[in-house]
This record gives sequence, C-alpha cells and structure tokens, in this order.
Amino acid sequence: MTAAGARVGVDVGGTFTDVILHGAGGRVVFRKLLSTPPSYDRAVVEAVGGLTAGPVAEVVHGTTVATNAVLERRGSLTALVTTAGFRDVLELRRLRIPHMYDLFWRKPPPLVERHLRFEVNERVAADGTVVRGLDEDESRALAARLRGTGIESVAVCFLHSYLYPDHERRFGAILAEELPETNVSLSSDILREQREYERSATTVVNAYVRPLMASYLDRIRTGLDGIGIDGPLQIMQSSGGVMTADDAKERPVFALESGPAAGVVAARGMGQQLGADNLLCFDMGGTTAKASLIEGGAISRGREYEVGGSMSAGSRLIRGAGELLRIPTIDIAEVGAGGGSLAWIDAAGGLQVGPRSAGADPGPACYGRGGVEPTVTDANVLLGYMPAGTVADGQISIAAELAEQAVRRVAEPLGLTLLAAASGIHRIANARMTRALRSVSSEKGRDPRDFALIAYGGAGPIHAAGLAADLGMRTVLVPAVAGLFSAVGLLFARPEFHEVRTCHLDVDTVDPAVVAALFAEMEARLAHVLQGPSEVEWARTADLRYGGQSWEVEVGFPAGTIDPDVLAALRERFEHAHERLYGVKDRAGSPVEIRALRLAALGEAA
Repeated sequence: MTAAGARVGVDVGGTFTDVILHGAGGRVVFRKLLSTPPSYDRAVVEAVGGLTAGPVAEVVHGTTVATNAVLERRGSLTALVTTAGFRDVLELRRLRIPHMYDLFWRKPPPLVERHLRFEVNERVAADGTVVRGLDEDESRALAARLRGTGIESVAVCFLHSYLYPDHERRFGAILAEELPETNVSLSSDILREQREYERSATTVVNAYVRPLMASYLDRIRTGLDGIGIDGPLQIMQSSGGVMTADDAKERPVFALESGPAAGVVAARGMGQQLGADNLLCFDMGGTTAKASLIEGGAISRGREYEVGGSMSAGSRLIRGAGELLRIPTIDIAEVGAGGGSLAWIDAAGGLQVGPRSAGADPGPACYGRGGVEPTVTDANVLLGYMPAGTVADGQISIAAELAEQAVRRVAEPLGLTLLAAASGIHRIANARMTRALRSVSSEKGRDPRDFALIAYGGAGPIHAAGLAADLGMRTVLVPAVAGLFSAVGLLFARPEFHEVRTCHLDVDTVDPAVVAALFAEMEARLAHVLQGPSEVEWARTADLRYGGQSWEVEVGFPAGTIDPDVLAALRERFEHAHERLYGVKDRAGSPVEIRALRLAALGEAA
C-alpha cells in the first residue's frame, strides 16, 4: 500500500495530457490540457501542479514517449554486439510482408546500421553448453572500438544466452569498466526467451530508447520535486501493471504501450462494478484508435508487439512493417484514425482518412490554432456531434466556421455538400476502427454480439453508436469521464513483474519436479523485486504446441501442486485453446510440448 496522501494518474497522449487526482475522503479532481511536444514532461508537471494542494503519495504515469522515439527514429545512437555469424539478424527478420501483393515493398532499415553491428567469437550450443568461451582480450579490444564510434547505448545479444547468460554478463561487465558512460542492455536481462530475431530486436529497442526515456523521467522527477511533490513516480507497463521509474529507465521497452494499457485496466474495473464481464474496449484519442477485449473479466493478453512501422494500422492488422518485439502486453489493435486524423484525396480521387494527424500543434482546424486541413474532429463538429465551446481547461475554443472552411477543401473537389463530405469522413473513420474491433474479436473466434462495447477517449463516445451498429452489438457503455479514462486506469494498476524460462519438455512424460523447479527459480528471482510487506499474487502460464509446430499457444497453468494430474489438466487447457483459436485440435495422444514457462508477480493494489 502507498503512504497517506493523494494518488495522481497522468496520461500523456499525442494531443492531450490528462490528469486525475484521488484524494482523502474519495475526493476526485481531474484536468485535461494540451500536450507540449516535443517536451511532453512540461505538460506532466503543469497538469499535476494544477491539481495538488496537499501531500501526494504517488504519481502514476502512462506515456508513449518510447514508442514515439522508435516511430520517429529519434532514439540514441546504438550498437549491437552478437555472436560471430549473427551480425545481420536484424535485417533477416521474419518473412512477414505488410501487403501481400506489394511488389515494391522494402524492409524498413534496422535501428542499428551495419557498421555499428559487431561480432564476438563466443558460442553456446542450443542446450546451453559452452562450445567456445568468451575471450577477455578480444572483448576489451572490441570495447575500445566501440569507444571511438560515439555511441550512447549498446545492445548485447549472444546466441542461446537465455539458457547460458554468463558470457553476456561478463561482456556487459567489461563494457561497464571500459565504457562507464554508455548504457548497456543485455538480452538475458530483457528477454530470456528463444527466437533470435525477436530477442535481438527487443534488446535493441530497449537500448535505442533508454537514454531518451531516462532523460524524460529525470526531467519529470526534477519538475515534481520543484513543485513540492516527493512521492514516488510509477510508470505504466504495456502489460497493465506498473513499475518504478528506476525500472523504467533500465527497461523502457516494457512501457511502450503504457497509455493504451491503462484504458483497458480502467475498463475492467468499470466492468467489475457493473457486473459486465465481457467487454469490447474502444479507445479513440486525437491520433489513433485502439481496440482490445475483456472476456470473463480477464484482459486479453499477447506476447508480441510490433513498433516502428506505418501508423496506418497496428501490428495485428499489418505485420512486417516494424520491429517485432516479445514483451508482455495487453492485446491491443491500433489504427491511425483519431480525432486529429487528416482527411485527404488520393491520386485516384478517393476520400481517405489518416494515418497522418494534426496532433496537438496545430490540431484540428476548428481549434483555431493554425490548422487548415480537415480532420475527423472537424467533420464531427459539422455533423453536430461536438458542440461549439471551450475544452481542455479553456485552452481550446471550438469554432464551427473554421471546421466548415477545412471540410470545404475536400468537399468541393469531390462535388459534395459540406454535410455529405463530413459524413463521408466520419464513416471512413468508422470503417477503419471497425476493422480494429474485429481483429480482437471475430478474428479470434469471438462474436462481438456477445460483448458490450465500452467507449472512451476524447472522441470514443461520438463514434460508439455507429460502431456498435456495424458490429451488431446491443449495449454501449460510456464512462462518466470518458475523455480521461486512461488516467483513471493508472490508479487501478498494480505493481507487476514477469519472468520466463525457455524449455523443451513433453507434457505427458516430463517429471513434475522439473517444472516445479523452474517455477521456483523464477519466483526466487522475482521475490526481491516487489519490495516491502505487500502481498504478492503469482500467476503461472505456459507456452505449448503440438509436436512439429513452429508457434505456441499460451495457456494458464492450473492451480495447485504440480503433479501428473495438473500436467494432464494443462494439456486439456491447451487443446481447448488450440481448437477455439484455430478451429481444430489434433487426435488424442498426439505429442504436446511445453516450450516456455512464465511467471508474473502481481503486487498489492494501492
């Protein structure tokens, strides 16, 4: 539990910064103001300072600073050190193409250019045994070469270090001695899991954004101290839990989707209060729209997240355009269709919406801040879905005449009336968002009609009824503070940490003691992370697949002491999940492999 005092949640988006305070006696105060790109920390400190008038127990922050750094390619100059022969794994990638029939598509350039990728003559076999030891003299010579490159960060990813991390750790120690000012990210600290590309890409992204994230969080800490707030700063993770600011500075890759994750956490909390266990979550902000699923009161989670590609669609919809990461994350589909998404006419004379956005500066034309191109918000103003007046603490005054001028830029070339053009913009945006909602529901074997739609974000409720009609849904829920709902979710979040162990075990023949020992090892590693006397909830899962398959299905591990009956129940859960996901299960007695064991430590909610 946190100390006495108010708790504050701050969610920074591309357009707005939202803050909510929960104080003594249940007092709730909230505020929405414009974000301050590129110095987003200024809005955070201003937002918190404008609400607090007493002691603050903690500040919980959701941010997309790390994500934006990758999208905009403005992270730190980073080097990658790999086992000899694996220098080009970032360019080999996976065989994923965003558009199947695009003959001119080119792979995006890796975050680390080839002249900054180096090799070390060490080698560990797939079973974790050492084939070739780490040469200390060679390692120090390489450190000297790195010193002359001007890099800020180094990512180290040796082959099979998820089983035998000693070489990586020793090389990291050498770098700390030789390059004390350089950030070092070891794959064995970031992701102890098989699959070389995903492990390399995840570690590289962590190294790439680490200096920027550390500087950003340090500025927030300094700003909070300057206004007399000394409570701890917590950062939302992509998984829906929180970690300390110090942890986030070391492993920022785990906070890439922290803002959207907070909204899903808030949706689950609201669903629990209303007795609504099945929810299709829809979050529409100024830049993008997000969709996710809550089934039986449980948030749908994933292990892959693609960042760095086109923002016209998230990785669930168009794969292969960015860096494929393996991190614990809430399963969120994202499309570039927010309130600030720009409407435009393509070369064929068709009306398009997004993915480019007006952002916070200048914002939609109706804000009167210099924008002239039409946006979804301008269309909604013309259609009467948004009234004229002031928003965002009086920082913005919505002017219908400016919205008209903007929409006329596409209406006249298309030969449409203003209302017809505005309706077209609204409907195209809805079509893009419907696709995201289907990707987390019907494409996973779930019927949207069995769920209630919960709509939040500044623009979410405006589009909710149309989306529900398109999907045949009968119930729409809108929170009282829909525009600040993600900030509310920050106050629901719990401390959360994850561990994983790669293995290759037959579920039918493995000794239960072997599985129990692996979980015990992970529990011991996590026990020291959650500090203090708080209660810890342990969540066990496993990745399983049929023999001969290349990819796994993650299922919850049955409760109780691990014995043959528990492992038999685990197999049944896998077969049920496989059939539900793919529509088929193998014949009885087919071999089933356990490829990874996972453990999550969940701290006590504040």
